[in-house]
Amino acid sequence: MLDHLARGIIDPPLNFFGGKLAKIGISANWVTIFAAVPAIGAFVAIWQGNFVIALCLIFFNRLLDGLDGAIARAMGVTDLGGYLDIVFDYVFYALIPLGFILYDPVQNAIIGAVLLCCFIGTGISFLAFAVFAQKRHMTTDLRGEKSLYYLGGITEGVETILFFAIFCLFPAWFPWLAGLFALLCGLTIIGRVGAAFAKFS
Repeated sequence: MLDHLARGIIDPPLNFFGGKLAKIGISANWVTIFAAVPAIGAFVAIWQGNFVIALCLIFFNRLLDGLDGAIARAMGVTDLGGYLDIVFDYVFYALIPLGFILYDPVQNAIIGAVLLCCFIGTGISFLAFAVFAQKRHMTTDLRGEKSLYYLGGITEGVETILFFAIFCLFPAWFPWLAGLFALLCGLTIIGRVGAAFAKFS
């Protein structure tokens, strides 16, 4: 919901630094892959209860995720780059709730599993729409230049990172916060299914 607004703020500095990195031959794909290191680190830190470290690693991962897109725009967007970006994004999205589940299984396991289920739903509703949008040659640049059609929703990248940050700042509230986020993800799924009815019928 907020991604298209955030793009106007974060894209200019990312594009500047991404352009510089592209000029010295830094590959967007390797930045995407390297971003898995802080993602896994954040998962381990949450599991062990080191939430400040986890929060820093989450933001580092997202910085790298933004830089790989900026480098790709400077060097040319590729199908492989788009594929790697989506795969590594959703692995990252799954690792954070899993970290909270392992940190406190008694309190967090059930709602964490619900949230992971909702993540699967948002991911599938997003990617399935992109497949058929591509088939119909639909395009959008509302969220910047992308390698596939980006359908919006209530919960997008910005909202996800905000919730992850709040999870780390208030870990004892995880069940309530995760429940709220799962509800918003459910509404996103419903909205995307509705958009599919409107576009593909």
